[in-house]
Parts: sequence; C-alpha cells; structure tokens
Amino acid sequence: MNDFTIRSNKSIARQAGLFYLGVVITGIFSLMYVPSQLIVWSEAATTFKNVSAQEALFRWGIVSSMACYVFFIFLPLSLFRLLASVNRWNAYLMVALAIVSVPISFLNLSHKFSILTLLHPELPSTLTQVQLQEQVMVHLNAYNDGIVIASVFWGLWLFPFGYLVFKSGVLPKVLGILLMTGCFGYLVNIVANVINPSYADLGLAGWVRLPASLGEIGTCLWLVIMGAKEFPAAQNK
Repeated sequence: MNDFTIRSNKSIARQAGLFYLGVVITGIFSLMYVPSQLIVWSEAATTFKNVSAQEALFRWGIVSSMACYVFFIFLPLSLFRLLASVNRWNAYLMVALAIVSVPISFLNLSHKFSILTLLHPELPSTLTQVQLQEQVMVHLNAYNDGIVIASVFWGLWLFPFGYLVFKSGVLPKVLGILLMTGCFGYLVNIVANVINPSYADLGLAGWVRLPASLGEIGTCLWLVIMGAKEFPAAQNK
C-alpha cells in the first residue's frame, strides 16, 4: 500500500473523528447539560419557571440537537469509507442502523417546539398557569419517550461498528470490544427502563452505559488525534 493510500486513510479517519466529536459535544450539551439546568422532573412549576427564565438556553439546546443529528448523518458515511473494505455487509448495516435514528430524532424535536408554542401562543391562551406547566411536562416526557426509541438504534449501530473496528487492524481492538459491549449496555438500559419505571433510581444505568461511553469517546479521540493505520495486507472481506 503506497503513501498516498495511507495519507488518505488518515484523512478519512480524522474527518470521521471530527464528525464524531461534533456528535459528542452537541449531544452532551443538548442531552445532559441543558436538561440539568432546566428540568426538575418532580416539579412542574419549577421546570416551567426555569424554561421561561432561560428560554435562550432551551432554544440553544434545540439547535444543538439538530446539529448533533446532522453530524450523525455524516459520521457513519465517513466510517463506511474507512471500514467498508473490512466487511461490506457489516458496514452497510452500521450505516443503516445509525441513519434510521435521524428522522426519529428530528420528529421527536417537535415536542420541544410545542413547548415554545406554549410559551408564546399566537392566540391568547385559555390555559391556566397550572395547565401550562402540566402541558410543558407532558411534552418533555413525550420527548424523553422519543429519545428511548431513538436510543434503540444509537445502541444497535455500535455492534457492527465495533465489529469493524475490532477486525480492521487499523484501530485498537479494545475500542471495538467496548463498542460491541456498549451496544448491549444501551439495550439493557432501555429494556430495564421500560419494564421497571424506578430503574433510574437504582443508579445502575451509568455503569451499564460506561462501555459505550468509553468506546465512543475513545474512538472519537483516537480518530481525531491518531487517525488510522495502514490496512493489513491480508484483509477479511
């Protein structure tokens, strides 16, 4: 394999890493930071007050979510360019499972736009303050339900992705193992949350999700900083 191919491989890897970094940063901001500042699930009045007082932050959370989903279109396509030669069928599966979550995620944002409509109705609202607070919480809970559905695919795509990383020889195998394990972590958390409404209170979700977090952040940083090595001469296809 010539120097041009190696340089090209590193270029594609770093491009994928930048898309991954975009997903990670915007995802953390929209899914973790913004809710932590605004939402108190047991207190509708406090949540309504927070969203009203920090509406700009709420809106930036929406923008960040949209950016995250756009990055998540280009990420698997870049990874396909990098890893398709390892196993084309798994590469197609990786792309399909990742991208199918994008329309679900975009449609789910309609609940947050509905909250903005409640804050600024075009016509005089007939709802009382308490009813407005309840409606905001209804939409926030519906949005969370949509995240659970999208998370099924956020987990599933990690298995073919992790398999490709593990078999490629151009990225550390431990990252592939973490990604594949992370797939099952996602699914365990989803099933446990659906079956047991108090599962989140047990404090297990973060530990179960840890392999996925380590695998995804580790892969992202490796792609950005290190790129990818030359493919081995003998390659399973």
